[in-house]
Amino acid sequence: MADLALADVGYASLLLSFFLSIYAAGAAFFAARRKDPALFASARNAMFVIAALTTLAVGILEWALITHQFRFEYVALQTSIAQPLLYNVSALWGGQEGSLLFWAWLLGVFTTIVLIQNRDKNQELMPYVVIGQAVAQGFFLALMTIVTDPTKSGFFLLTPFTPDATNALVGNPFRLLDFTPRDGNGLNPLLQNPGMFIHPVTQYLGYVAFTIPFAFAMAALFTRRLSDVWIRTTRRWTLVAWLFLSLGLVFGMQWAYMELGWGGFWGWDAVENASLMPWLTATAYLHSVMIQERRGMLKVWNLVLVMLTFCLSILGTFITRSGIIQSVHAFGVSSLGPWFLAFLGATLLAFFYLLFNRMNDLKEENELDSLLSRESSFLLNNLILVGAMFATLWGTIFPMVSEAVTGKKVTVGAPFFNQVNGPIFFALIVLIGICPLIGWRRATPENLLRNFVRPLVVSIVAAVGLFIVGVRDLYGLATFTAVAFVLATIALEYYRGIVARMRQYAENPVTALIRLVASNRRRYGGYIVHVGVILAVVGIAGSSFYQVETQANLKPGETMQLKQYTLQYDGLQMYPTENHDVIAARMTILDAERGVRVGTLAPEKNYYDNPNPDAVQWTTEVAVRTTAREDLYLILAGFDGKANTATIKAIINPLIVWLWIGFATLVVGTLIAALPDPREARVTARSRVREALAQA
Repeated sequence: MADLALADVGYASLLLSFFLSIYAAGAAFFAARRKDPALFASARNAMFVIAALTTLAVGILEWALITHQFRFEYVALQTSIAQPLLYNVSALWGGQEGSLLFWAWLLGVFTTIVLIQNRDKNQELMPYVVIGQAVAQGFFLALMTIVTDPTKSGFFLLTPFTPDATNALVGNPFRLLDFTPRDGNGLNPLLQNPGMFIHPVTQYLGYVAFTIPFAFAMAALFTRRLSDVWIRTTRRWTLVAWLFLSLGLVFGMQWAYMELGWGGFWGWDAVENASLMPWLTATAYLHSVMIQERRGMLKVWNLVLVMLTFCLSILGTFITRSGIIQSVHAFGVSSLGPWFLAFLGATLLAFFYLLFNRMNDLKEENELDSLLSRESSFLLNNLILVGAMFATLWGTIFPMVSEAVTGKKVTVGAPFFNQVNGPIFFALIVLIGICPLIGWRRATPENLLRNFVRPLVVSIVAAVGLFIVGVRDLYGLATFTAVAFVLATIALEYYRGIVARMRQYAENPVTALIRLVASNRRRYGGYIVHVGVILAVVGIAGSSFYQVETQANLKPGETMQLKQYTLQYDGLQMYPTENHDVIAARMTILDAERGVRVGTLAPEKNYYDNPNPDAVQWTTEVAVRTTAREDLYLILAGFDGKANTATIKAIINPLIVWLWIGFATLVVGTLIAALPDPREARVTARSRVREALAQA
């Protein structure tokens, strides 16, 4: 009966959390209206209790997962006795019900952090922030505690907590089976990859963290405190959310590259697109808020960008959980989809109602002085990013639209996204280089000429050099020329700052560089982020424009040739592991250009004896040799154990390592930009004073 008691405690903690979220929202609302600190303290304490209760629920489910309590339906579906501990732990977010619980728990933890951070400030905003967080929390808790499956008989009753009463709940992670299986199905073998432990976590952290800026934006609309205070207050939260969205993207790409065995890292899959779209709008927001902070412009636009990012996070969750769009990443068909759409619709209605009622309070403090200004370049940057988002959104939802209108589902593949977004992203790369060269308000022709000469010369020299060494593909040549232009621009910005400090403070170059970055972490951290993006572009362009491949069926001792590599097949090797059998093709790699043996690789096929009929039984494990120049990527496409033959697909992905180096650089730049800055605190304090005077 221990499993029944644990299931009751876990479910009861979620149900109590649901009611507390309703109470917290109501108490915070009346506390704001009556200006009652005691009532707000009660609402705040309710949110603290929710965080504690969801932590208890996560702990119970995680304990059940790692101790193989197979009477829990979720445990039986997501774990098995032979499954390694790492994957039993990560099974918490490997299925639909567990991921909902994980989301609710993260939301509770983040809300607690925000309440502690703002216990002595933003007192007019905080009740409405609590309302926003409590409503979002209540939605996810409702999916686990009161939303029933219409295909199951019976009606949900609050008491007693019996399997019959709770098993009809679609999102309940504590459903119990009528019997205890001897073993579970285990995770889908495609998810049994170390990336499973980190990719969904970072993606969820990004999604959930962006509820904080959105809650503050809604609070600012409610209270009419629409200066840049709410933006400055949430700047670090926005950076953290954006960083986790970025990490979610790169870890997802790494998983696709290593686990799916197709030689690529991005296939414009629906779930991939769902993770990209909020990243695009969040990136636009990070740039446009600088205009509001500096010039008092784009107030409405910034609110819209925050709303878009939050809603796209919910849309991404809907796409993953509804089953309405087919994807290797998505969960099965579920009845939760309409609930996500309803929540999304209610959020949009509330936002636009408040926005239109506050338009008089959102008047611009300044106007765009010139098209040749940093403001206009940032605005163009925003339009490009949002344009890419809408193009991606349209391609993602078009199969649903076509099926609803014509009854036929039309597939939108990678060629559409590449043709539409390729030119958009190229324009964005060029703009990254142009923005730092243009001054605020209005740029004179003399300044433009002086600022552009050196980067243009560098890019022209780079283009000529690339052409001479054999880069003749038009798209590749244009992309690498743009990369050279951007890197020259950023290097010039650092050079000017270092020289200025050396002259003013008599510092050596290294000291000047360190203190230059420390003196304006936001600006120079941002430049490092841009360097990371450009390095990632190098990897994307190299692998996209210059990938080569070949395939051959080989007997032991036979070879195949791919550019400078001679690949010798040495035979199959078969052996069991803890929860699957491995068939590996041993390959000796020779570099014909240098005439040396450079190593061995062993691409694999893994067989899982999985009782789950929906799970794949065969998975591919690629073998990769990485250098700064290229990846040699081998796939065991097929084999004949009796004849000891193997079909090997070999791919060369030029420059792909720079994609991963670029994202690592992006992380460093984001962390620098997010570091506390005393000047930022002083500016925020002055903004609060001005806002208070304006409200008086």
